[in-house]
Amino acid sequence: MKELLSTLEDWQRDGVAVGRAVVLRTYGSAPRLPGSNLLYTADGRIAGSVSGGCVESATAQEIERARLSGLSKIVHYGITDDVAWGVGLACGGALDVLVEPLVPDEVATAAAGPGGTVIITPLPATDDGAPPAARLIFQASTGLDGTTGIAATDDALAAEARDALLRGTSRTLEVTGREYFFEAFPVPPRLLIVGAVEIARPLVALAHELGFWTVVSDGRAAFASRERFPDADELVIGWPDEVAEKIALGPDDAVVVLTHDVKFDIPALTEALRRGCRYVGAIGSRRTQGERREHLRAAGVPDEDLARIHGPIGLDLGGRAPAETALAILAEVVAARYAASGESLTQARAAATA
Repeated sequence: MKELLSTLEDWQRDGVAVGRAVVLRTYGSAPRLPGSNLLYTADGRIAGSVSGGCVESATAQEIERARLSGLSKIVHYGITDDVAWGVGLACGGALDVLVEPLVPDEVATAAAGPGGTVIITPLPATDDGAPPAARLIFQASTGLDGTTGIAATDDALAAEARDALLRGTSRTLEVTGREYFFEAFPVPPRLLIVGAVEIARPLVALAHELGFWTVVSDGRAAFASRERFPDADELVIGWPDEVAEKIALGPDDAVVVLTHDVKFDIPALTEALRRGCRYVGAIGSRRTQGERREHLRAAGVPDEDLARIHGPIGLDLGGRAPAETALAILAEVVAARYAASGESLTQARAAATA
């Protein structure tokens, strides 16, 4: 919804009613993820997508019906291979979509906010539709706002909402006998790059495209300059421990160490491990990695923490140019974020069918 927020606000300023459809779950090769939105106005304007082009027209009609009836409903679409091919997709799939007569205020507010919010929607129990349900709101900072009236259900909803924020994905789950849609608006993932070297420049650009908040740090102001890193969200000059304190480095962050200087490497890695960052990687050959680990051991870092360091850094893509190395690094960061193997889809499918 975040990417559609400015469009929604423009349409609402025009005074037109805006309904929406949001993907609840997908089956097979459906091209859009849960949480993907389609907006449709009473005067026929459309924005967003739930299927990549296969069922947008039919979904817009469902939104219009919901606007007239005032009821929300779940619609199931099966996309055949022939239909998918006709709109330029590789293969078909299926998806369930929640159609609502209006865009919920809670959703628009969460989309406009800084993140850390999950909107929890009880789903209609019948195919005939039902009035829009009362939603609960989970904030990472304050917990669950609202109640189902059952403490155990509230606790389970809060736990699932926390997990949705950690994964950064929306999803539909059954909790104590009822289905709920957890629409996640996570804080943008943050990437701290230690060392304003040449690889850092394409790494910032790629990370920016994937929605990361990027921080570039270096002890040398001439290197960590706005001229060299126009797309970086933050440039911080200082020693790694000072930088970690200044930006409140924490468990949700990824740290990539690109320096080849023990004076920077060791404190940067030590601080990232101490603070439990979800990804910690360091550039360098296997020999460099071994020497670096000995320095960290001497500094008192336990072996279980050393095992968390990704080094040599990045997935083995075969490239050696700065942009190719940056791509390999960011691919590994993304894989770590979703607890994925990092292997190719061909390998994963072969393992699944073995």
